[in-house]
Amino acid sequence: MTTLLYTHPACLEHDTGFGHPECPARLTAILNVLRTSPFAALEWRDAPQAEIAQLTRIHPQGHVERLLACVPRQGHYAIDGDTILSPRSGEAALRAAGAVCAAVDAVLKGEASNAFCAIRPPGHHAEPKQAMGFCLLGNAAIGAAHARAAHGLERVAIVDFDVHHGNGTQAAFEQEAGYLYISTHQAHIYPGTGRRNERGVGNIVNIPLLANSGTADLRHVWRQDIEPALREFQPQLILISAGFDAHYLDPLAELNFNEDDYRWLTEQILAMAAEYGQGRVVSVLEGGYNLPALAASVAAHVKALMEAPRIVQRSLVKGILERRKAKKNAASS
Repeated sequence: MTTLLYTHPACLEHDTGFGHPECPARLTAILNVLRTSPFAALEWRDAPQAEIAQLTRIHPQGHVERLLACVPRQGHYAIDGDTILSPRSGEAALRAAGAVCAAVDAVLKGEASNAFCAIRPPGHHAEPKQAMGFCLLGNAAIGAAHARAAHGLERVAIVDFDVHHGNGTQAAFEQEAGYLYISTHQAHIYPGTGRRNERGVGNIVNIPLLANSGTADLRHVWRQDIEPALREFQPQLILISAGFDAHYLDPLAELNFNEDDYRWLTEQILAMAAEYGQGRVVSVLEGGYNLPALAASVAAHVKALMEAPRIVQRSLVKGILERRKAKKNAASS
């Protein structure tokens, strides 16, 4: 079963101004690499605009209306020093959120086992009542809420490996036990949230990493924190807030992940999804600001999504062997 790719030209027309790191060239670099022959099997789909009912599961209607009213007819409008609107920003934001809802629909209807949403503006900093940090609408949060409201799921997990903490996603769900939010991020940088003691109702798992953390640290926190939390929660669907700014070449932070780390982490998430959620995964683009590193990292991530059947089969065989070994050890003790 193929991997779906959701995107839309409007996402390229969200103009953040000269020198802004969250620029259209990010998406161009991603789409260019995904048009190459290794990704020929991807099924490309246009992202629809999100419906107001989908948005208001996370954002009050008045906030959405005020945000869209700020979109200028020409030039730029600054919500804050980082978060800029231009004439096509409103449509881009609606397409970004709509992409995630459409991907959730397709995956839960069995049209594909997983999907990648190549969209901008990103979303995980957008709080229910405040756009911020390059983000206008909470794309992943909106998709997660859509999965529960429209499809009746009881347990939806979001794994966020962007280098910055997803304060918006946490704010949306920290009092909602039907969601699990897991975030790995660099400690002591923007937005200043994401401490380990921020636990919500027991459904928030924050994993702040010290500057210069890399491959070994990622694998350690997977075993110690992420995998146990997912196993306890048993998600019926996993969304990924896929930020690639923890890459060692990225200019906005100081973690040392590489393309193989993103491939490996994607494979682990797919294995968890296969065990508890019929393999269902929707990945949503967040950050990543060194263009060659971003393109290479997305390529590794999407390639792993496309290879999900092999990864799942390998995981199932490993599980069978581990259970046999445990049974043998128990019998001999």
